[in-house]
Amino acid sequence: MGSNSFGEIFRLTSFGESHGKAIGGIIDGCPAGISIDFDAIQLELDRRKPGQSKITTQRKEADRAVFLSGIFEGKTLGTPIAFEILNSDPKSKDYSHIKDSYRPSHADYTYDTKYGIRDYRGGGRSSARETIARVVAGAIAKQILIALGVETHAYVSSVGEIAMDVHHSQVDVSKIDDNIVRCPDEAKAEEMISYIDSIRKQGDTVGGVITGLAFNVPVGLGEPVFDKLHADLAKAMMGINAVKGFEYGGGFEMCKRRGSEVNDLFITTDEGVKTKSNHSGGIQGGISNGETIYFKVAFKPVATIMRDQISLNDKGEEVVVKGKGRHDPCVVPRAVAIVEAMTAMVLLDHYLRNKSTKL
Repeated sequence: MGSNSFGEIFRLTSFGESHGKAIGGIIDGCPAGISIDFDAIQLELDRRKPGQSKITTQRKEADRAVFLSGIFEGKTLGTPIAFEILNSDPKSKDYSHIKDSYRPSHADYTYDTKYGIRDYRGGGRSSARETIARVVAGAIAKQILIALGVETHAYVSSVGEIAMDVHHSQVDVSKIDDNIVRCPDEAKAEEMISYIDSIRKQGDTVGGVITGLAFNVPVGLGEPVFDKLHADLAKAMMGINAVKGFEYGGGFEMCKRRGSEVNDLFITTDEGVKTKSNHSGGIQGGISNGETIYFKVAFKPVATIMRDQISLNDKGEEVVVKGKGRHDPCVVPRAVAIVEAMTAMVLLDHYLRNKSTKL
């Protein structure tokens, strides 16, 4: 199995399965001499970990990262940073009933066909538990970016048909973690929580949208051809489990408008060149222009539902797949930390790449 690494200079290689002994990773390309705030890393892991509220899976994991190399006396050495997070509450027996069966909309069939073998326990490598490694790497990237004045944030902007009607520029990011659904609109958050809980009680699942933001991104990040900044952000987000869509800036709504309506006019300010509007989402020609980067990530309903479904087994015979185990009724509250992590990794990677473009 290839493609377990992400990034060019700041590069994460992850390993592990949902019900294996551990999930972990190796970070290459992290600059030396960076002071690491381990509490901040744990905070990001806590935002992603299971069992944190009534609207998430009840699997109980401490999700504490143990660093094996690359950090000495609290500072990075510039050498590979290796870490692991032990799996302590897998309950693999919950998956014995699907050992030979293909769960609808899961990776069971495709993995079995591609590799001729699969770890059916919790989805193995295809489980969203793998994203723990991304959150650790992203937490380190965020700390470096913060020192550069760059902030990355994400929040739940819709669940099912319940959506915030507040423009991203008016969102108070300090309120994102004020509630268990991670929506900074208190009234909408209460609706979302009640709705997710009702869906859970019905044995079903629901999808949602996460909005991502990046403030104070310097001009010049991104490459003009194949490694456009928005293209790498899209790849980062589309690589997250359950993601079905990505748009940045004005997105699909711009297809309905005229160029005269959505062109971002340049203006001179005390801070230098700016744009009068920001339909471009902070990126033009694949390169950051200094404005706020904003985008949306669409997550489908979690494929595992607590209802019986008709499917096939590995012999092609019709079977009933029982709804069992511990699963999220809606993935977006926990995915906020993952979206922020991947955003930070992309931005830091491009920042480090950009340093070599000028003499």
